[in-house]
Amino acid sequence: MEPAVLGISAFYHDSAAALLVNGQLVAAAQEERFTRIKHDAAFPAHAVRYVLEEAGLRLEDVSAVVFYDKPLLKFERLLETYHAFAPAGLGSFLKAMPAWIGDKLFARRQLRRELSALGNYSAPVLFTEHHLSHAASAFYPSPFEAAAILTVDGVGEWATTTIAHGRGGGIKMLRELRFPHSLGLLYSAFTYYCGFRVNSGEYKLMGLAPYGDPDAPQTREFTRNILSHLVDVRPDGSLLLNLEYFGFATGLRMTRDRQWQQLLGIPRREPESDLTAAYMNLARAIQGVTEEIVMRLARTARELTGAENLVMAGGVALNCVANGKLLASGLFKNIWVQPAAGDAGGALGAAYAGWYLHPGRTRVVSDGRDEMRGSYLGPEFSDKQIAAVLRRHNLSHTFCEDFDGVAGTTARWLADGKVVGWFQGRMEFGPRALGNRSILGDPRNPEMQQRMNLKIKYREGFRPFAPSVLAEDAGAYFQLDQPSPYMLVTAPVARARRRPEPPGYAQWGLYERLYHRRSDIPAVTHVDYSARVQTVHRETNRRYWQLLGAFKALTGYGLLVNTSFNVRGEPIVCTPEEACRCFMQTDMDCLVIGNFLLEKQQQAIPDKTLRAEPAMLD
Repeated sequence: MEPAVLGISAFYHDSAAALLVNGQLVAAAQEERFTRIKHDAAFPAHAVRYVLEEAGLRLEDVSAVVFYDKPLLKFERLLETYHAFAPAGLGSFLKAMPAWIGDKLFARRQLRRELSALGNYSAPVLFTEHHLSHAASAFYPSPFEAAAILTVDGVGEWATTTIAHGRGGGIKMLRELRFPHSLGLLYSAFTYYCGFRVNSGEYKLMGLAPYGDPDAPQTREFTRNILSHLVDVRPDGSLLLNLEYFGFATGLRMTRDRQWQQLLGIPRREPESDLTAAYMNLARAIQGVTEEIVMRLARTARELTGAENLVMAGGVALNCVANGKLLASGLFKNIWVQPAAGDAGGALGAAYAGWYLHPGRTRVVSDGRDEMRGSYLGPEFSDKQIAAVLRRHNLSHTFCEDFDGVAGTTARWLADGKVVGWFQGRMEFGPRALGNRSILGDPRNPEMQQRMNLKIKYREGFRPFAPSVLAEDAGAYFQLDQPSPYMLVTAPVARARRRPEPPGYAQWGLYERLYHRRSDIPAVTHVDYSARVQTVHRETNRRYWQLLGAFKALTGYGLLVNTSFNVRGEPIVCTPEEACRCFMQTDMDCLVIGNFLLEKQQQAIPDKTLRAEPAMLD
């Protein structure tokens, strides 16, 4: 039997499982998609069952289980931090210790107990450092034989940022920045101060930043205060935080709000309250500082390794605006970002580390493609399973034998201004919907962004939507000369597509700018004339590529609005059951599941909402 390695991340947030068989990535999934608990941190029992079933294996067939960090090192960091700041943080210390002494400190025992509930397992349980997991997740699936590796997040055990060099089957760590000095925690502190939730609201802060005026005196003053009082940024990209302003080292709050208010002149924004120009300018300031730090780190990585390729992981690697600036700089010939760059991807990195580093295996890169399979690594469902769900809920539908008919009908719906739920094939791994669990719309429609945000996603109206574009047509719409299959790069909209910026545009209010028609693809053009681009490739997602082709044949435009198939506060849908429930409970017009087509106007809306049922794989 071919050797199999199971990687697991758990017990902090975004727990997940990933499986390699004979070094090939077979499956990966986040636990939240099965339990429906967003950012679920529990042991990923459902995800482990799924990846084993996908490979046709039992737990006893696995040759090694690898956990994505080292709890003893993390515990050491907690003890040393509390000791360094004592007596501050006593309350937090007393609250944290029972969980650590009860389970977390004895992670091997806990993991074996959880695994025993899933089958008989007697092979090794291994542990790899958190940032090595990130580095492995970035390098080993990448299309490069050698690359500089940059990992940036909040904190692992001690490391918050690392620079490494990957070559063949090995990874050599070169530099490390240690807790409490962290770019990820700095960005999360501003996420918190601007009224968003840490570990999930960083996307919102990034989306808010373009509404700030970079030339406003307030924005410049914010930037000066950040760099002179909150963080000391060194030429190599390393940084020192002024801990007089931060509470995360010893308490349960990110910032010392009183000191921040005195420094910045504005109080912490209350969640869900109005977004004024001051918070837009503050978001703009910290985004600019973040981009500069990432650029300096990348220059250092280039100098240390001499590599022409860069791979990235860690939560900060999901900052697609910074990634876009780095790509446009030309500092590296090629840049590849792990699509599951956060802690979920740690499970993938742990599996790769267990495969390559533990026994010292060699690695061969063959065709220049990455090994992520488009990140389509989760469950898929048969026509029989889909039909059973539709019958159970008495949902009227049409079944097309020919997918050309599916693509053509869906394209017509989209061209008519309808919003379509699109559920196909294997679920994506990572935070982005990439055309298999997506909600789609017409990018030409100037009302599409507002409608999808407020009536379907139930989220803040200012948040932008991303375009999915035929890879061969990307240059016609965006200033982008490299593939972006994982929606992790922001690029300017092509100048030929833009409308001139009106006088005083930067001083307009949030919603004035939001609803201004900036281009001939307004639904995917952000207020700064940028877009977070996904290039769609025939070889990785033929069905989605075919739909885009059908829409282009009908309208002349080879791109669509693509957002994740979920509503605010819920994970992306996994099963047909969840897709139907989301369809019926929102203002979505149509639903396409495999070759089944549903229109809302044909449905007899049930008196009760579709009942929630556990995610089933058979």
